[in-house]
Amino acid sequence: MQQVNKPNQSVLPMQTAVNQTETKAVVLTPEQRQRLARRSSLGIVQILCAQALLALMVTLLSWWFGGRDAAASALIGAGAYFIPNTLFAVRLLLGLMGGANANPASFFMGEVFKLGSAIAILGLAAWQFQSWLVWPALLFGLIGVLKGYVVLLALGRLP
Repeated sequence: MQQVNKPNQSVLPMQTAVNQTETKAVVLTPEQRQRLARRSSLGIVQILCAQALLALMVTLLSWWFGGRDAAASALIGAGAYFIPNTLFAVRLLLGLMGGANANPASFFMGEVFKLGSAIAILGLAAWQFQSWLVWPALLFGLIGVLKGYVVLLALGRLP
């Protein structure tokens, strides 16, 4: 294939890449695999701790500014994402500790479970507690936990 830059310039041959689709599998030694699993596990635990810390902070701030109902709403919002996320993280940790190979399909299904559970918890809370639920506090709790990694990023401890 050839490429022409301008009408008055000469024709230049265009380089084509050959065999770009060939990839080689990375083979890890048992020591490398164990080190990678340990580092990944530490990252998962750190993110869960940061999310729990933010859930506590958001709940306390909501209580301070809005009272008991706002604190309970913030706790529901935080729990709506934190509980399914923790279950998914435990599933990932068990897989890492067991030495199982990563499976993209199971990871995707875990994400679907996590998001579906969060939506179900929020819907149940809206239906069951509509008389006293404080929506801004609930959303504050939900967003606080969703952004738990920002705490690690700000502290320079992002895995």
